[in-house]
Parts: sequence; C-alpha cells; structure tokens
Amino acid sequence: MQYIDNVIFLILLIAGFGLFFKSLKEIYRNIKLGREINRTDQPAVRWKTMTKVALGQSKMVKRPIAGVLHIFVYVGFVIINIELLEIIIDGIFGTHRFLASIFGATFYAIFTSTLEILALLVVIAVVIFFIRRNFYGVKRLTMKELFGWPKNDANWILIIEFALMVAFFMMNGADFFINKNAWAEYVPPSVNNTGLMGLLNEFSQPHLNLANNFPISSHFFFLENLSYNTLHIIEKSAWWFHFIGILFFMNYLYYSKHLHIILAFPNTWFANLEKKGKFNNLDSVTKEIKLMMDPNADPYAAPAEGEAEIPSKFGAEDIFDLNQHQLMSAYSCTECGRCTSVCPANITGKKLSPRKIMMDTRDRLEEVGKNLNKNGKFVDDGKKLLNDYISKEELWACTSCNACVEACPVLIDPLSIIFEMRRFLVMEQSAAPQELNLMMTNVENNAAPWQYNQADRLNWAKE
Repeated sequence: MQYIDNVIFLILLIAGFGLFFKSLKEIYRNIKLGREINRTDQPAVRWKTMTKVALGQSKMVKRPIAGVLHIFVYVGFVIINIELLEIIIDGIFGTHRFLASIFGATFYAIFTSTLEILALLVVIAVVIFFIRRNFYGVKRLTMKELFGWPKNDANWILIIEFALMVAFFMMNGADFFINKNAWAEYVPPSVNNTGLMGLLNEFSQPHLNLANNFPISSHFFFLENLSYNTLHIIEKSAWWFHFIGILFFMNYLYYSKHLHIILAFPNTWFANLEKKGKFNNLDSVTKEIKLMMDPNADPYAAPAEGEAEIPSKFGAEDIFDLNQHQLMSAYSCTECGRCTSVCPANITGKKLSPRKIMMDTRDRLEEVGKNLNKNGKFVDDGKKLLNDYISKEELWACTSCNACVEACPVLIDPLSIIFEMRRFLVMEQSAAPQELNLMMTNVENNAAPWQYNQADRLNWAKE
C-alpha cells in the first residue's frame, strides 16, 4: 500500500502523455493531407527566424502592452513547468523537492524564487488579459468569428493558467510554513526508506531551509497558524492539482487555439522566405506561355524527363489542395486578430477577415480528420472549404496588400490561401468577377489593363 501514490502517479503520467502524443499524431496526419512542399532551403536562416520569432517573440512586442504581457505568460509558464521534471521524479520515487539535492541550497533558492516571481507575473498578465478580453471591448477581440467556442476557449485557457499558478503558490506556501514550524516528524506518506527509494530520499529531505525560497508564497499568512495535518493536506492537494492540471492543459491544447505553443516553432521554421508579395507562378502555366511565344516550339513534343507533370487541379478548392505548411499554419493560428485589425478590406467594412480564413481552414481540416477517424479513410461528405466555409465574397475582397502577413506574430500567410482559392475560381471555374474579366480582356487586347488604344496610351505624358 505504501506505493499506491506512486502507482497512481505513474498511471496518470503515462495516460496523460499517451493521449498527448496521440493528439500530436492526429495533427501530423491531418497536416500530411496537404500537398508536399519543399521548405528545407537556407537552414541557417530558418533556424535564425525560428529563434527570433517563435522563441524570442520579436513580432509580439510591436504592440507593446499586449506583447510584454504575452511574454510574461509565455516565459513564465514555460519556465515554471521546468518544475514538471521535479514533480515527475518526486511522484515516481516518492521524494520531496528532489532538485534541491542536485542544485544545492543556494542555487535551488534562486531557482524557486525565480519561479515564484515569474508565476506572479503570469497571474498579473492573465488577469489583465481576462479583463481586456471580456470587459475592455477591444474590437479585434469582439468580432463575430470569436463568438461561441473561440471566446470560451480563450477564457478557459486564462482560467486554467490562473488556477495552475494559484496551486503552485499554495503548494509552496504550505511547504514553507511546514518547514518554518519545523515539524521534524513530517515524512511524506509515500516515502520508502529502503533500497533506491531510501537513497533518493536521503538526498531529498523535506526539511530544507525554505526561508528565502518563496518570496511570494511565504507571505500567505493565512496559512501560518494552520495545523500540520491541514498544511500537509493543502500542500499535497495543490501538488496533485498542479500535476493533473498540467496533464489536462497538455491534452486540451489539441482543441484549443493555444496549440501554437507547440506549432509556432515548426511553423516559423518552414515559413516562406521569399519576399512578401512574390507570386508563386505555376511552372506548367509558365511553360505554356513560353510555348506560345516561341515560334519554333513544338506544342506536341513529349515532356522532358524529370519535368513536372501538369497539375490535375489549378488552385485550391478544399484542404487537400493546399500545401502542408498552409495546413500547419491553420493549426498554429493564435486567433489574436492582428491580421484582421490591419486588413484594409476589413477596416472599410468588407466581409473579409484573414483570421477567419485561418479559423475556417482549421475547422474544415478538423472535420476531415473526424471523417478519417470514423471511416478509416476519407469519405466524401459533400462539403468543400470553398463556399461551405469561405465565400467568394471574402476572397475577392482581398487587396493582396500583405498587411495580414506582416502583422502575424508567428509568420502565418492567409494571403497564400486566398491566392490559391482565387486561382481555382479563375482557372477551374472561370468565375472571376466582371471587373477582373474586363481587366484581363484589356490585357489580352491592349497589352494593358486600361481600355485605351495602344496608340493613345502615352497621351497622358503630353498633358
């Protein structure tokens, strides 16, 4: 019976990480549904970009208040969860604050003090974010695509992070007052003092000098006069809550916009390094144009060996037609709305929202994933990304200015998806707007988008 806590802990640990990796496997499978794309060139530049943007949060601080608060949450939450290593060791072997034996008293005090300060910054940031999101009325956070689950998801994440930090403080505070009152009889119930357990426990005693370790929780004076048993219950309850909360948070990410915590790194590494606005011309179309302009070309000649085949479909109608990085970007979207807030089409009242483009792409991708889970293979459900999720009106409202691409803090490119879906409409369905058809007719007849005779085209210079 003395190992019951350890066994329960190990079962929860295996189950939590097992479910987490199962979710990652499904995400990987869904991303692989897209077209392959080679984004392995310039590895040095890519590593630098990932380090600067994903790790260094360089684009977040362009909006200082939100950026700094996000850094508090990001850095604090990530570093605090380094403690997960200590929790895992303590949980498996029944030790108590095992890292103290590794770091030594001085460094461990610095380590735990730093964690507490960062935890306080996280609490402050999430409270401000919660108030800002729900009561301050920031326009990009109150748009219609954020109604329902997206809004609830953001709030739940903030609540979970707050609860985990509170549990962290309560665990430390109870531990501090247990040690302050010097209850020498305190021995964790799960400790076994023989064999490996005894060896580990010898170097991980519960009675550390914690006076300088907890600059925040040591001031929880409402804990000071509580009995040993009460403090022990509080400490263990908070410890278990913190551990189970982390496992829950890990597995919740699959359903949350906060999946970007993981995918921001590969998404920035595989980002498009070409200059913004550079159009990805199709090789097959370029070849056809060259054939048309070459009087000596044989249009019936067999394609050269190794030459790319003509695609079966031009542009994108559904998620299968998008490339794998575009699908990864859909999962990586933070739903922050920075792209939409700078979109000139959206600002002027058009239907387009770049954030919604990414959210719709993820929703469709998730629907296809559920189809695969249910049937073992994709069974046509009669739906497409185009029309069923993203309307033509949204696509043609885009001015192609790249403002959304520039604004994204994790290098997502909604414009590339818009381009591909436009390409499908024009090249597969001949469904371009009348204004665009007129422009293309003028280009064909007059070699210019304007409806002027070539002989009159330079008359403006005489005025």
